[in-house]
Amino acid sequence: MTTDPRFLPVETPPPPAREGFTDANAAVARLQALYDEATGFLLGHFTRILEGARPEARYRAFYPEIRLTVPTHTKTDSRLSFGHVVQPGSYAATVTRPDLFRNYLIEQVGLLIKNHGVPVSIGLSTTPMPVHFAVAAQSDLAVPQEGVLDFSLRDVFDVPDLNTMNDDIVNGVACPMPDGTQHLAAFTAQRIDYSLARLAHYTATAPEHFQNFVLFTNYQFYVDEFEAFARRALADSSLGYTSFVAPGNQQISDPHQPVTVLSKMPQMPTYHLKRANGQGITLVNIGVGPSNAKTATDHIAVLRPHVWLMVGHCAGLRNSQSLGDFVLAHAYLREDHVLDDDLPVWVPIPALAEVQVALQEAVAEVTRLDGYELKRIMRTGTVATIDNRNWELRDQSGPVHRLSLSRAVALDMESATIAANGFRFRVPYGTLLCVSDKPLHGELKLPGMATDFYRTQVSNHLLIGIRAMEKLRDMPLERIHSRKLRSFSETAFL
Repeated sequence: MTTDPRFLPVETPPPPAREGFTDANAAVARLQALYDEATGFLLGHFTRILEGARPEARYRAFYPEIRLTVPTHTKTDSRLSFGHVVQPGSYAATVTRPDLFRNYLIEQVGLLIKNHGVPVSIGLSTTPMPVHFAVAAQSDLAVPQEGVLDFSLRDVFDVPDLNTMNDDIVNGVACPMPDGTQHLAAFTAQRIDYSLARLAHYTATAPEHFQNFVLFTNYQFYVDEFEAFARRALADSSLGYTSFVAPGNQQISDPHQPVTVLSKMPQMPTYHLKRANGQGITLVNIGVGPSNAKTATDHIAVLRPHVWLMVGHCAGLRNSQSLGDFVLAHAYLREDHVLDDDLPVWVPIPALAEVQVALQEAVAEVTRLDGYELKRIMRTGTVATIDNRNWELRDQSGPVHRLSLSRAVALDMESATIAANGFRFRVPYGTLLCVSDKPLHGELKLPGMATDFYRTQVSNHLLIGIRAMEKLRDMPLERIHSRKLRSFSETAFL
């Protein structure tokens, strides 16, 4: 048979009939079966070709799909910001990695069935599954670079398609599907698969390890503190933490077991203190800059975390501040520019009451200060985020005037980006920073300038972030994922 790609027939698994489900567990089990069949088909042919067989067809498999049809207007619980559609019609979402998203899918599908009183339909979509993403979940396989094989891989298998890997849905610019079907979820399966692959690359940990509560930092000291806390937590079974994961997917449950520092660390080293059902805490060291902050949050967003917080260093802008003081952001001045095309700067990024209260209470508990005394070490105000690390070397008249007009109390390079992407992706967010320098007042970040107070506060900072996450974890889900982050016309899935 010819191997000219122009004449290869298309071979697919036998198409199954669509099935209706009124039980969320059964619906997700069916999604898993369809996904396994699709990936098994692609991996079988891919492995055979790697072993030297000549392709005899173009091999294609499709992502599974959830479809919901609501015939009439339904009165739903308006207190919930998710779990229902806003008007009658047909809605659908492609699905990937049902094993990874099992609990999430059961919860979201269960709410749809309960709130609308109709079954969900499970079948195959019309979106081909790229072989790269079918292979990605197999640690012992890799897709060869173009030119290694004596034929082009894209002539035999489907490859990633940017048309289904964009952020049009979350950005509110996605059109209905050609048949008029609306989107049920914020991300397509290809977009999720792309981010899962990127996460493994940037963090050197598998997506399976990520927890629902994510801390971002820009300083290695917090990583050291996080590992120390994790070891103490593992030694105390009453806290419910089960294991600690370091880059390279090194997982320990014994608090005394060592972990190895990789000889080549990833761009954003990530650590996970795990708890049952993903209720633990993940720490991502994003390094410096808004580009890294956007990259990390772009990809972590597909995991649908419950909260993410920035805990890092900042420049204090007020003379009344001291090194080591905390800043709780209640507004953001966005001069980072990395999200300007996705979220215009005129869009306000509000503070979220539940997150603010949790952070303030955590500061009070860890520092043992409260009420008016707390103001001695913590300011609440606007945080400015800028894309120029050496902004203070430019003419001061422009930047300082803008900072003064905004009433900013602190400046960094990541916080507004993380908050803005949280707003865009409907992930609750917050920021608690620690003042490490005061460039407008002659206290630059130089060796030997840290005081004992500063060192103590930095040690407390990570504990405050962890304590705030534990408080948020104890809240009902509907309180954290409030309607403040939802637009006029939203996807039903969280």
